[in-house]
Amino acid sequence: MATFFGEVLSVYSRAVEEDDDELDENEEDEQIRRELEEKREVHLHWSPEVSESLKSGNKLQCSNFVLAVGQNASSFLSVHILSTANWDTIGRASAWNERSRAVTGQSCEESACVFYRHKDNPTVLICQVSCYVAEDQLFQWTEKVFDCLQHRELNVTVLSDTSVADYKTADYLGGSSAPFLRSLHTSAFGDQPVCQSLEQPNIVTGLPAAVLNHCQVHRISAVVYQCYSDVIGPDSVTMETYKPVLTKLGRSIQLDLSPSTDALRKFVRTTDLQSNLYI
Repeated sequence: MATFFGEVLSVYSRAVEEDDDELDENEEDEQIRRELEEKREVHLHWSPEVSESLKSGNKLQCSNFVLAVGQNASSFLSVHILSTANWDTIGRASAWNERSRAVTGQSCEESACVFYRHKDNPTVLICQVSCYVAEDQLFQWTEKVFDCLQHRELNVTVLSDTSVADYKTADYLGGSSAPFLRSLHTSAFGDQPVCQSLEQPNIVTGLPAAVLNHCQVHRISAVVYQCYSDVIGPDSVTMETYKPVLTKLGRSIQLDLSPSTDALRKFVRTTDLQSNLYI
């Protein structure tokens, strides 16, 4: 801008400065969002043998995939199945989120999803999930894991823990009723579930729901066994509720139907179990 005396002055515009500041903030926000998305990405870490096979374009040959979600479900597999020592650890999945970073006293492997393969029957895989998978991570967890598995003649069994407080029924549910088992399966599931179906309006949520939905879309035979319990933490009574599932799993893998007291004590951390039904 020129004055009457010919002096040139710079033009100041607060609107332009505010637009520049807003642009810088948007770029900074976008960068933070990208960094957060990268940090929350689900990562699969396979053994060298499996990694080499996957890089060659092969899929993991799998006829039975057993997924345990929750402390009691995971402990049940440890006591009755993994205790037979016929399993190799072949990989794990890790997912960073607001709850996993708060976990203390656990190694990276303990707080992640660990994959096992049967030594004598390598088409049988087990995954124990002892970590929290956030809602925005469920889809990518499911997609990445099942992308590594061959889908032909694949059968998926999901064991899932949940609180009996989440169970909806018109009838009175006394404390003696829990724990109990309910099932939900895909249309491709041709077997008979070991318990009655989950009644409406009850639903399956979290990772079990994501896996069941994926299997339904891809026409994979899958069933979720959801255990409703009124006890906080792992306990032998809740673990025993999954025992009917052994009749199905025992067709293809060796089971320990009568685990020792020491084996149970290793996973049952509390001696004075308290019900949380009325807490």
